[in-house]
Amino acid sequence: MRPDLILGVDGGGTKMMLALADRNGTFLRTGFGGGVNAMDNPGWRDELSRCLEPFRHQEGLVSVAAALPVFGEVATISRQLDEVVNRAFPNARTRVLNDVDAAHLGAFAGRSGILLLSGTGSMAWARDRAGESFRVGGWGDIVGDEGSSHWIGRLALNAVSQSIDRRSAPTALTEAIFSHLGLDRNNPMESLGSWATAHARRSSIAALAAVVDRTAAAGDDTAIAVLELAADQLASHHLAIAAQCEPGANWTYAGGTFRSRLLLDALAKRIGRPPVCPRLPPIGGALFAAAQLLDWPTDEGWIERVAKSAKAAFEH
Repeated sequence: MRPDLILGVDGGGTKMMLALADRNGTFLRTGFGGGVNAMDNPGWRDELSRCLEPFRHQEGLVSVAAALPVFGEVATISRQLDEVVNRAFPNARTRVLNDVDAAHLGAFAGRSGILLLSGTGSMAWARDRAGESFRVGGWGDIVGDEGSSHWIGRLALNAVSQSIDRRSAPTALTEAIFSHLGLDRNNPMESLGSWATAHARRSSIAALAAVVDRTAAAGDDTAIAVLELAADQLASHHLAIAAQCEPGANWTYAGGTFRSRLLLDALAKRIGRPPVCPRLPPIGGALFAAAQLLDWPTDEGWIERVAKSAKAAFEH
């Protein structure tokens, strides 16, 4: 008898993950790809199609859930995302959902709570006990995305430029960022200016958040201040969305920016209580949504197997 299989797709501004799983929640195949944010990546359609292609003719595939940026935010882009996924899998049940919605589904295993997401961008997503969803933020890097990796990276670059100009105090971020980018410290304006003009993509700016975290951990006041400001912004997301939920609703987090323990601790201090641990990573949330399409039971055993498979496949 042919086994029924599901596919979860977790797309973001910087990377994409795909996981094929059986009814028990065990991963059978995985895939990786680049960013697919249609707001700032004109090649998103080609990249998404390329990553879906190896799974298009998978025998036994009956359900696909694709968690993708911008879905549900811009009508034209949402239709285009639907079209790409439906065209790739005409014989499977499909669902496209916002990537942060899927992250919330995974983090709380479908239950109520508040998710703070900080990756390349930032957003808060909540689901109340009645199942209604709410969101705050997610405006993109031109308008918002406060507290995101991109926002942190941009503030760090601004701090470095001011330090070089002697408009502010010296900071170890200057040497750390110049070293990370491989730039000539002897000609700072030429080298940093040229990089900003020719190479400063959204993902490369977001990658500077990790440099800020390392520099802050080493005690640099400017780097610490940047992370403190990020915590302020993310706490304001929580404050705004908490009004839509029951008092004392649990909160958790998702996104690569939270690899910074300094940022997470600063945020917990502002909220007044620690986060609960996410039950599943975002790719697990996409699989959860795919299982929901089939009314599969997603009990504790299923959640544990998905979590274990995801850790083994993607923890690196």
